[in-house]
Amino acid sequence: MSTTFEMPSAPPPAYRDRKRPAWLMSVFMPVTATLGPVLTLATGQWAWLWLPLALNYLGIALMDALLGEDLSNPPEHEVPRLEAERYYQWVTWATLPVLWATMLFCVWFVARHELPWHGWLAMVLVGGAVGGYAINLAHELGHKRSAGERWLAKLALAPYGYGHFTIEHNRGHHRDVATPADPASSRMGESIWRFALRELPGTARRAWVLERKRLEVDGFALWSWRNQILQPAAVTLLLWAALALWLGVGVLPYVLASSVWAWFQLTSANYVEHYGLLRQTDARGKPETCKPHHSWNSNHVFSNWVLFHLQRHSDHHAHPLRRYQSLRDFPDLPRLPSGYFGMFLLAYVPPLWFAVMNPRLLATVGHDASRINFCPRQREALMARYGLIPFPNQSGLGAKPKTVLEHGEAKQQRHD
Repeated sequence: MSTTFEMPSAPPPAYRDRKRPAWLMSVFMPVTATLGPVLTLATGQWAWLWLPLALNYLGIALMDALLGEDLSNPPEHEVPRLEAERYYQWVTWATLPVLWATMLFCVWFVARHELPWHGWLAMVLVGGAVGGYAINLAHELGHKRSAGERWLAKLALAPYGYGHFTIEHNRGHHRDVATPADPASSRMGESIWRFALRELPGTARRAWVLERKRLEVDGFALWSWRNQILQPAAVTLLLWAALALWLGVGVLPYVLASSVWAWFQLTSANYVEHYGLLRQTDARGKPETCKPHHSWNSNHVFSNWVLFHLQRHSDHHAHPLRRYQSLRDFPDLPRLPSGYFGMFLLAYVPPLWFAVMNPRLLATVGHDASRINFCPRQREALMARYGLIPFPNQSGLGAKPKTVLEHGEAKQQRHD
């Protein structure tokens, strides 16, 4: 009688995050804002002030094209370990002082040097780009349960006067995303410039409404230190006042202008993240739970490294508490043809954006008009142009009567 011995199988190799060192790009990329001023001081040539913009917009888009996409996901059983690793938190925490130092350097440079108008403009755009990175950091930190990380998010937003973002984003945008009720979800046929005029005031209003309701429920006054919009606003006022005392009040127009461009970087991200996508509603008009296919996704490598995986936006909206290192790709998602920086450049030229994204949106939703969030004034023209069939008695709305789509659209039109 023979006995067969089986060798024990080797345990599977431990998962290694191959992108682990690459996340440091999120720390260092904002520092490129200092290259223009440093080279200008060294050479006396003002043209160097445009270098950081070229690196951030053209350079990152080019790197995305060269490096392509990464579709890999961490094994789900490894996610608890990944989420617990302090390294990933340290990377986000280290980014905050880097952003503050870079912002202060840019403000000092503008205040202490006589710039030609085109140099001043370049520095406004460079400073605003740094602010865009700050808002992105606040987006990552502001979703966390830790009170300390949520306060770091407020400190990231404060230099740019955008402290209402985490209130509006977490409690407003995530609730209403991909419906006409959401001012931060762009609509098919809506240019980024028209979207900005709706999104910027609309999100600010929603933040105050949400915070007022929260304080009323908790039994506190609106104008109190418990107001989570006023907390970062106080830091903003103190910082801007300190800058005026240090560098003179003449620096404040630059601070405000670069802050507005920082806000527009968030607007640009909001524009590309949900363009034209629509959640379905039930018979009572309640929108379905947000799913991965309600966001445009991008797996482009380099821009995800510098944005803490923001572009895996589909998983973020489906699971907003996940940390950046754990966000996943899914099959059959709405996919962007480039990373965000390339898409921003496309969006700034609306005819090019519509030429690229409208056919992609239609293919994504299977030419189903009921799954499209239309710009109301463009709906009929778009349906005629693309041969879409309107739903009975809905003039192309593609929804049942008295749904959140109609109520939200009517509400939004009153504010437009």
